[in-house]
Amino acid sequence: MSASSLSAFLARNRSVLVEVVEARGSTPREAGTYMLVADRTIWGTIGGGQFEYMAIDNARAILQSHGESLMDIPLGPEIGQCCGGRTKLRFTLVTPRIAAELEQRIVRENDERPAVFLFGAGHVGLALARALAPLPFAVTVIETRNEALQTLPVGVASRLTAMPEASVDNIPPGGAAVILTHDHALDFLIAERALARHDLAYVGMIGSATKRATFSHWLDRQHDHALHDENATMMSRLVLPIGGSAVRDKRPEVIAALVAAELLQRVPLTVSNTVSERQIASD
Repeated sequence: MSASSLSAFLARNRSVLVEVVEARGSTPREAGTYMLVADRTIWGTIGGGQFEYMAIDNARAILQSHGESLMDIPLGPEIGQCCGGRTKLRFTLVTPRIAAELEQRIVRENDERPAVFLFGAGHVGLALARALAPLPFAVTVIETRNEALQTLPVGVASRLTAMPEASVDNIPPGGAAVILTHDHALDFLIAERALARHDLAYVGMIGSATKRATFSHWLDRQHDHALHDENATMMSRLVLPIGGSAVRDKRPEVIAALVAAELLQRVPLTVSNTVSERQIASD
């Protein structure tokens, strides 16, 4: 989510900021989550369901000069939800100062997204780039082929280089390397360099158990058999195959979905409280 899209929303709409200021028990979203409500449009979500519709109605009442500044909503049968928790909401008419603070928050959240470097933009690499684009990651695709970078989704960065392995050094600490090139030898060079770093949250390589064994032997030859224990430690940090083995479907989109889920589990995220703009008709 970009500050520019927020700015465009605010420029078009007089709106109310709806914030979750307290969440007790089981609730759809955590404290700090927010959304913006205009007459016929909303930006973001506080979790959906009946309680969100109640919040939207109240925010639109505020736009009409009535409505409540606070709501304490039990998420139970009385409102048609079964979460069982309780959420307190605060409603504030958006001013230029609040708008500026929200834009700064979006920029900060985007800057804090963990980095995911995809090495290779073949069928699986491109599918993975598309799967990761709406998720809270800063995605960069590394390629040796310019034509492979021409159809990346919006928001995904790219880097054309003759030496992809050198780009491993550019991954910020806590980030991820996903290796999916068209060349096994290149895969091995990239993986070796990534595994030599101890500050990456995830290093994964596309392939099979056979490829894993081949890479392990290659690593032993590269580092001398005397370093076998060190190599074994490096191998223990390598995810290969990527995406797990529970689903045996090799279509690129399926592999991409599985790897995206794996990254969400393994790479520490900065919680973002915004989603894309949605249109909801007024009652």
